[in-house]
Amino acid sequence: MPSLPSLPPFSPSVVVSALRAAGCVFAEDEAELILAAARTPDELAAMVERRTTGLPLEHVLGWAGFHGLRIAVEPGVFVPRRRTEFLIDQALAQAPGARVVVDLCCGSGALGAALAAALGPVEVHAADIDPAAVRCARRNLAPYDGRAHAGDLFDALPAGLRGRVGILTANVPYVPSAEVALLPAEARDHEPLAALDGGADGLDVLRRVAAGAPEWLAPGGCLLTETGERQAQAAVEAFTEAGLTTRLAVSGELYAHVVIGVRER
Repeated sequence: MPSLPSLPPFSPSVVVSALRAAGCVFAEDEAELILAAARTPDELAAMVERRTTGLPLEHVLGWAGFHGLRIAVEPGVFVPRRRTEFLIDQALAQAPGARVVVDLCCGSGALGAALAAALGPVEVHAADIDPAAVRCARRNLAPYDGRAHAGDLFDALPAGLRGRVGILTANVPYVPSAEVALLPAEARDHEPLAALDGGADGLDVLRRVAAGAPEWLAPGGCLLTETGERQAQAAVEAFTEAGLTTRLAVSGELYAHVVIGVRER
């Protein structure tokens, strides 16, 4: 880490210089956020050190901005991406009257929290296999009386949700196993492998979610998941084979590909 010169504490120029020297592309923006979060000079120095040694900014701050919310994120928990806001917008457009929301592979619980915030009073559940993620999701869902469950996909959910889910999101891992090593270091070194590695073609978990979804969706309920551009057609086919009426939504601006499957009434 570049050493911090002995200048007045909380000097923006010192923080910007240290971040820029460490290769942070948006050093000025990051410095502003870190300076606002640090309560003491010692805390500021520690935060700058963590960031300049490669810890994701969101883990340094303890939160990530997502769909207008401040989502708590702990070290080792998957950081919600801005492109995934497109999935939230698609879900709200598809099922604006949904009263039961489930967020599988929930990570921080960002998707469930964003949907609950937008829909108003809803029953919201989230699930993940990672205990740290479940802890984090419980914190983020607490304002909406949401529940987070530990376990593997649908096995983690209360049986009473079968046939009642209006919106089912699953931000599944979709990086092919052989390409995980090519990810940016911030993701590869600081986020759980289970949140990134989607198997040989990146679609192992997506296929399992698609196959199980019809049993849990209410009539007219929808399943939404994000995938890569190269996998989009195969993902659509997996949804269709599961009996869902399926379409692909694409945002060129966010480079987001969301597969939407609906259980017909």
